[in-house]
Amino acid sequence: MLKQSLSQKMLQKLSPQQIQLMKLLQVPTAMLEQRIKEELEANPALEEGAEQDELAELSKTGEEEIADDNFSDNDSDDAREDQYELDDYLNDYIEDDPASYKLRANNYSADEEDKSIPIPVESTFHDYLDQQLGMQEFGEEKEKAIALQIIGSIDDDGYLRREPAAIMDDLMFSQNIFVTEEEILEVLKRIQRFDPPGTAARDLQECLLLQLYNKRDQEELEDMSLEEWDSLELAIEILEKHFDEFTKKHYQKLQNRLNITEDDLKGAIDEIIKLNPKPASGYSSSGSRSVQYIVPDFIIVNRDGELELTLNSRNAPDLRVNDQYRDMLRAYKRNTEGRRANKKEREAVMFIKQKIDSAKWFIDAIRQRQDTMYRTMYAILQYQYDYFLTGDPKKLRPMILKDIADITGLDISTISRVANSKFVQTEFGTKRLKEFFSESLSTQEGEEVSTLEVKKILEEIIAQENKRKPLSDQKLQKALEDKGYNIARRTVAKYREQLNIPVARLRKEL
Repeated sequence: MLKQSLSQKMLQKLSPQQIQLMKLLQVPTAMLEQRIKEELEANPALEEGAEQDELAELSKTGEEEIADDNFSDNDSDDAREDQYELDDYLNDYIEDDPASYKLRANNYSADEEDKSIPIPVESTFHDYLDQQLGMQEFGEEKEKAIALQIIGSIDDDGYLRREPAAIMDDLMFSQNIFVTEEEILEVLKRIQRFDPPGTAARDLQECLLLQLYNKRDQEELEDMSLEEWDSLELAIEILEKHFDEFTKKHYQKLQNRLNITEDDLKGAIDEIIKLNPKPASGYSSSGSRSVQYIVPDFIIVNRDGELELTLNSRNAPDLRVNDQYRDMLRAYKRNTEGRRANKKEREAVMFIKQKIDSAKWFIDAIRQRQDTMYRTMYAILQYQYDYFLTGDPKKLRPMILKDIADITGLDISTISRVANSKFVQTEFGTKRLKEFFSESLSTQEGEEVSTLEVKKILEEIIAQENKRKPLSDQKLQKALEDKGYNIARRTVAKYREQLNIPVARLRKEL
């Protein structure tokens, strides 16, 4: 049996303005100009430019209101309510001080350099392959179509990740060209001879072998010593027949199976490590990824021992509400004097209201973004003052998001949004804010130090180890313990992985 009942619930919802602010906080400075441009295009009530003279004072609150007697007794309640809303709106907005919604870059960095982000103009990797393809002669048009399809399937690292069967299907469905896998492989061999060596390889093993084959074919025998030639041939044999042992650095197994000395193996490995595992790395992206430029959001300058923090001027654009939209409201007020506004006029004013509201919200969100960013960075600066003064990583204090949230009075999630996507320029380099956050660790003396300091020392220990006998995680843990840092072996492994340092076996060198 169905029953009706009443219930109360407490829900917390973000307003559209709060959502807009959260999104703007995540936008890096390099992308803020693009975001503002999009808003300017979408909202004609928003404009940018230098601050203009103040507008003449508009009519005072309440004067020349549109009288209620504009409505006849037969008017509907809805129409009467719409008119009241418009009257209130007109009084509110016409009386607003336009200057209060102008946004200026006061008190920010006076950097007046060109705001445009540089765009690299150079040939892409795929352009270079197309140029080489244009110099090839094909017996059939079908072969050229296969070549174009293969080149189009090569990724930005220079690898061909698609199987011949998939390329065959692509040609059949997109161009109605029927080919065999053998024909595709034959054309692939030709493309794999393109520059740079290793292009169109289907995996790392093939990529390295293609480069060695190319070197063997290009080098004149008299230009190489017999020892160099033997090292090249041995490198090819290792990659062809013992690739798994090579990648796992099982050097003793390789010596036993190939019956070679350690010097022979070292010569072959020296040949291999000269190769490029990503043939296309020397070329700009083919378009799927754009070149990223770091634009600092904050600038810290040391002025005779006093640190000065400024917000990048790009974060403080000139924005204001378009005066033409206010003029439209004035015109509406004049045109409706002594008469009832019709439906079309009411719709027009509601449209203007929506656009002006949106412009105000956006300007307020940009202003709040500036304030939030500055407060967050200022708190970080004060917390890590010794580091910003000296640049010594060992001066970094343990600091978590809650520490800065408590100082600023902002929510932890807000601090996180600022820290994850913002950069600060210092005299020691440009750093991401999140690099200054770390957990604390107690030394044997009971002193609290940052985990960043421990990672720095761990890096130094590994850099100084004997590469013929790299230190295991257990020995690294002992080395840290000798320096006064008591941490578990699994923690050492975690820090090592965070530093992108491989295990001892893979750090071994001959």
